[in-house]
Amino acid sequence: MPSIPKKTIAVVPYNPRWPEQFTQEAAKLQAALGKAVRAIHHVGSTAVPGLAAKRDLDIVLVISNIQNALLLQDIGYVFKGELNIPLRYFFSKNTAETKVNLHVCEPDHGFIPLQLAFRDWLRTHEADKNAYQNVKYELLKNPEAGTRVRAIFTPYSLGKDAIIKAILRKSGYDGLILNFCLHDREWEAARWYRNTYFFGPENMEDPYTWTFDHEDHKHFVLYQGETIIGYAHIQLWPKNRAAIRMIAIAAEKRGHSYGTTLMGLLEKWLRVKGYHSVHIESAPEVIEFYKRLAYVRMPFNDPTGHEGYPDDIAVGKLLKSL
Repeated sequence: MPSIPKKTIAVVPYNPRWPEQFTQEAAKLQAALGKAVRAIHHVGSTAVPGLAAKRDLDIVLVISNIQNALLLQDIGYVFKGELNIPLRYFFSKNTAETKVNLHVCEPDHGFIPLQLAFRDWLRTHEADKNAYQNVKYELLKNPEAGTRVRAIFTPYSLGKDAIIKAILRKSGYDGLILNFCLHDREWEAARWYRNTYFFGPENMEDPYTWTFDHEDHKHFVLYQGETIIGYAHIQLWPKNRAAIRMIAIAAEKRGHSYGTTLMGLLEKWLRVKGYHSVHIESAPEVIEFYKRLAYVRMPFNDPTGHEGYPDDIAVGKLLKSL
């Protein structure tokens, strides 16, 4: 396997020109997308006065339809995909003046309040701002700080995870956001949900961990604040069909519509990706949940030939195109 080039990470003292650079870039984004723009937010460390940061400007662009975001390639932005967050498109742009990390999403995306809560807390709490800055400098003493260790993560980004979650907890942020399983903590949660609610009760080892590294299988976790409260596993089939293989909400969080929210996010992600139908083999005891979400009897027709439990009920839903 070829080695991944190491990225040099440099944290510099706060630059009072960063807000001005944001304003200039925001004007370009507004001009490019016009009425599609709902809001533009300066987030991340460069948005916190006095906080040392990488020179990258982090901007959240809120637009009416995520698919319009691809037009940003016409003004020099490079599309990098969703990375670790479904329905949050990530772009980058490097010029002699600025480097921009652009996060694009629709108005109801959970990424927006998360970023604003973190930024606003640091803007108004000096001790936590200083603690966060000190963690950055300590992490840069690691000679491997810029080396990717798994997926999109470096020791530098992983090392900030604990303090970021602690600050979100202090801020009172408890919003919902869907992530792909990429972080080690998220894979640990995926295994816990699978063993606790699916394979453990059957007294068997999980035979499908191979799906963690298969391109046709997508694993998701649902966060409330900084706590993982749900998990889902989707299999992508040919002919624009998909199957929800597993979905679960933590037992102590049930009864608050989180399962409905998770299903809605999964369906929206599939629609944006161009899938026409979603299929489930439901256990009889939860079939009413799917009926409430407009799932109807529909042949499962698994192209992989996998056999479900004899008592399961095949249901599905046609997904309206966007």
